[in-house]
Amino acid sequence: MAEHMMKTTRDGVDVYNQFIGGQWVECDGELLDVTNPATGEVIGRVGMATAEDADRALRAADGAFQEWRRKTAVERADLLFNLVTLLRDNSERLARLITREQGKPLSEAQGDVSMCCDLIRFAAEHTRRLEGDIIPADSEDEQIWIQKVPHGVVVGITAWNFPAALIGRKLGPALAAGNTIVLKPSEETPLTALEIVELARQAGIPEGVVNLVNGRGRDVGHHLVTSPITQLVSMTGSVRGGREINKAAAEHLKIVRLELGGKAPFIVMDDADLEPAVEAAIVSRFTNNGQVCTCNERMYVHEGIYDRFLERFKTRVEELKVGDPLKHEDVDIGPKINSGELDKVHQMVEQAVSQGAQLETGGKRLSGGEYDSGNYYSPTILTGVNNDMEIMKEEIFGPVVPIMKVDSFEQALDYANDSEYGLSAYVFTQDVRRLMTTTRELDFGEIYVNRGGGESVQGFHKGYRNSGLGGEDGKYGLEAYVKSKTLYVHY
Repeated sequence: MAEHMMKTTRDGVDVYNQFIGGQWVECDGELLDVTNPATGEVIGRVGMATAEDADRALRAADGAFQEWRRKTAVERADLLFNLVTLLRDNSERLARLITREQGKPLSEAQGDVSMCCDLIRFAAEHTRRLEGDIIPADSEDEQIWIQKVPHGVVVGITAWNFPAALIGRKLGPALAAGNTIVLKPSEETPLTALEIVELARQAGIPEGVVNLVNGRGRDVGHHLVTSPITQLVSMTGSVRGGREINKAAAEHLKIVRLELGGKAPFIVMDDADLEPAVEAAIVSRFTNNGQVCTCNERMYVHEGIYDRFLERFKTRVEELKVGDPLKHEDVDIGPKINSGELDKVHQMVEQAVSQGAQLETGGKRLSGGEYDSGNYYSPTILTGVNNDMEIMKEEIFGPVVPIMKVDSFEQALDYANDSEYGLSAYVFTQDVRRLMTTTRELDFGEIYVNRGGGESVQGFHKGYRNSGLGGEDGKYGLEAYVKSKTLYVHY
């Protein structure tokens, strides 16, 4: 096989290979179809790695580690900046690929690529800020040095909802800190990750520093997590997957960072500025078809503003256009990622209705015309719910939102905190006393006050409870990719 051949074409379809040790190599496993969820069209195939392929990738990363860690912070940063430049140069092509394999509108796909660039850029800018410390010792002629050193080989496992940004979130800080990495993207959306890794090769990042294998979590993912070579596992995905990874990693006491699901409450008080609150609720629920862990998943609206809010919110929801983002420029919501996810969302809606919820709008699969070939669901509002219903407890991850009326801020906080999740929350109020109470009593790792969602790269993206372990982004997230070494130096 020719060196550096990322893909070949067979029967008119691109077939992608694995990236191991700086080379594109074929694997012996099956070929998996990657389909466009808007049309059902096969847009690519990826070779599924075997355990042997995973071992080769880990050994390649391990072999490259010592040389990579010895590079100066500036040298590592310059190579990451090269990658950011190439990502920006190819941003439109990557965005269209994201829309084809994941289904989000093109503007959101462009944001996905931009976030990937920003995450890697932030990591590159901070290579020289991974600082240690010098501490006075108890003995004469002695100092205590605290150094920050890389872990070694990192495994990065990513979800399908942000095919570019999640790769940047793992790759950037891992490499900035002096680690090497083996990536395993979701089987649903591997093509974007493969294209990014090719750009990393073109950026001059040395062989073995970045590797990528495709495969299912229970097979290849499990092998990557349990290998004694792996020192740190960073995973974004489901709660079920996170638990399995945490359990598998425990045997070798590996460090695990898990960014899992969410059930974000969206609290609107009677003193809220109505129109911005409505718009934030729309964006925070229906961006990426609701397939965002920080999405507005359940709403608590004060009785004093409830009727006006619901009327305006329903009008805006019914204005949203659903369709194929590559056929219609004005599409707000694309398809669900696959038919299984579509079925799950519809079943949750039907169950809520059977338990007494009222369907204000939506609540159905879309069919007819182009809808017949994709995974489309109507934007949906449910009222008449109570906080014990599954629709208020379990992550929906789709274009459906339940709304409850509350009579006080205290009641809203109680309902919001009554959750196994603890990633994100939203609060709309102008009362400074309520805002200060929020900081103390709303038990979520990331809170948006009087604004919609969307974290910044310099923030800290962290969940409580079933939403994960550790955290990512910003200087605190970057710290996760180094470990401390203490030296007692007598001179």
